[in-house]
Amino acid sequence: MATSAPNTGQDPAPAAALSFPPGFLWGTATAAYQIEGAAREDGRTPSIWDVYSHTPGRVRNGDTGDIATDHFHRWPEDIAIMSDLGVGAYRFSVSWPRVQPTGSGPVSEKGLDFYRRLTDGLLEKGIQPVVTLYHWDLPQELEDAGGWPERDTSYRFAEYAGIVADALGDRVKTWTTLNEPWCSAFLGYGSGVHAPGRTDPADSLRAAHHLNLGHGLAVRELRDRLPADAKVSVTLNLHHVRPLTEDPADIDAVRRIDGVANRVFTGPMLDGAYPADVIEDTSGVTDWSFVQDGDTALIHQPLDFLGVNYYSPTLVSHHSGPAVHGSDGHGASDHSPWPGADNVAFHQTPGDRTAMGWTIDPSGLYELLTRVRRDHPDLPLMITENGAAFDDYAAPDGEVRDPERIAYLRGHLAAVHRAIESGVDVRGYFLWSLLDNFEWSYGYGRRFGMVYVDYATQRRIPKSSAKWYARLIREGGLPAAD
Repeated sequence: MATSAPNTGQDPAPAAALSFPPGFLWGTATAAYQIEGAAREDGRTPSIWDVYSHTPGRVRNGDTGDIATDHFHRWPEDIAIMSDLGVGAYRFSVSWPRVQPTGSGPVSEKGLDFYRRLTDGLLEKGIQPVVTLYHWDLPQELEDAGGWPERDTSYRFAEYAGIVADALGDRVKTWTTLNEPWCSAFLGYGSGVHAPGRTDPADSLRAAHHLNLGHGLAVRELRDRLPADAKVSVTLNLHHVRPLTEDPADIDAVRRIDGVANRVFTGPMLDGAYPADVIEDTSGVTDWSFVQDGDTALIHQPLDFLGVNYYSPTLVSHHSGPAVHGSDGHGASDHSPWPGADNVAFHQTPGDRTAMGWTIDPSGLYELLTRVRRDHPDLPLMITENGAAFDDYAAPDGEVRDPERIAYLRGHLAAVHRAIESGVDVRGYFLWSLLDNFEWSYGYGRRFGMVYVDYATQRRIPKSSAKWYARLIREGGLPAAD
């Protein structure tokens, strides 16, 4: 549950304003299935999230994204809100089944026209469009053919990337291939708490590899089709993993979770190889024969920056009994999203928590950013998601006051500033999220937005955090006082 005075870890609110570098990009972000609605308009076909959310028992209260926040029809209003706030960039995702309904073959020009209108509307207001090609909405027809555990899905994704690049490449300068492939692979095919809801640990590792391969193939397509000055990236929800104690067994538990949380993606994407210890740790699950000669070279494509999503740290220990993973913060399931890590237990980190039950700890963001700089010193970073869900409501006077979120944002932005001062090349920050929306398996019961949405009327109400964020943007850094 939300608390009135969240802990801000090692980065308390500064006594004076903290200025960010000139040109620092201030943005906000959303995902197609969470906001668009119009699930059956203009030829759009079901994605895995349409099917999953319509399956009884999968999503709280039986909520679906059929209408969501109706962004498909209300995008001019949403752009006007962003313009009023002064945000410099809007990171949105493209719905694959809206653009290519079967996941292969014919293209829907009506679907592409929606994103052309959205992009043009942003540019007219001086807001930089930032496109994410995949935020979890795989066309159901591709899932029926095997989904991400099948190699062919990687090639279908690259084809789709080329379609969107051809349509928007003359006006979009910043591109992201995948958003949080860890969730797609391990929550979708391991624990089953995300679409498509499968629970096979070997398939989750196959999916991870084919997401990696799809990323590499898509980067090649984007480079071939986009202007030379376009920026290409991927967004990872890198886990900041800590040991419960300094016992060597707990330290090794950190290594093991770091392997299947982070290095299974950063290894091939950034270093050109899967880590040997990850392959060894998961050898009882799969023999990795799905990795073909040349795959890691295809995955290892140059990036212009790395998108980093962060919400809360992860606390683990060695465990010698039955598998324990219910406190990992990723949803309850009888199946683990951590292949090869049954001897690791997850613990609730101490401190105040958001409505998601995630501990508020900005120090984890600082430590994560400095670690990425140590491992990849020449790679610029962008905070592509950071934010918090609280139990927001509209007061009788019509205002939505969310001081908890302001405290959360202040603490985490102070951590980003501290990382920059320590030499980390962070180029921008995207607040998650612009709007309250469909929060995946939690339905409409969790509110991450800086803009409140009354789902019955679709009325938008900027929260006090939105007004705070607008002031931050105007001043180029954290205000001295709220």
